[in-house]
Amino acid sequence: MELKSRIEAVLFVTADAMDIKDIAQILDEDKEDVENAMLELIMDYASRDGALEINDEDGYILQVKQEYFDIVEKLCPLDISPAVLKTLTVIAIKEPIRQTLLKDMRGSSAYEHVQELIEKGLVVRKKDSNGKSYNIKTTPKFREYFKLKGDTKILAKYLEKDEDLKK
Repeated sequence: MELKSRIEAVLFVTADAMDIKDIAQILDEDKEDVENAMLELIMDYASRDGALEINDEDGYILQVKQEYFDIVEKLCPLDISPAVLKTLTVIAIKEPIRQTLLKDMRGSSAYEHVQELIEKGLVVRKKDSNGKSYNIKTTPKFREYFKLKGDTKILAKYLEKDEDLKK
């Protein structure tokens, strides 16, 4: 079996972006060989006139290109409870936000909300520099799903101005 095809299989079944080290470990291959094959696979997808691409923003993940997202949305709409949506709103406005601060703002259920949002691909969580907490931020899928253009910080500033006008 060709290494690129094996990497493609890993990317196809995973719901989370993966780094080269993890893919190499799963496939029991040399990290450098996996990295070279991954670059070839990315170029293969980029040269195709298909609906899929490999996103490498926060690791590697196989995803539908943005121009086909409306089709996916019709077939697989995200079901987000109001409580989880409120947690997502806080993340989007305050991003990147420390998980401990989010828990203080939204309560201990925020941990489960974050996990659900990670599984849906709407947020990512990474250890912060002290290694004790996590920073959480939205993903490109979040912006695509909610049809947001640009930076969510602009939206946050707009909402703050709106709140100031109501006072």
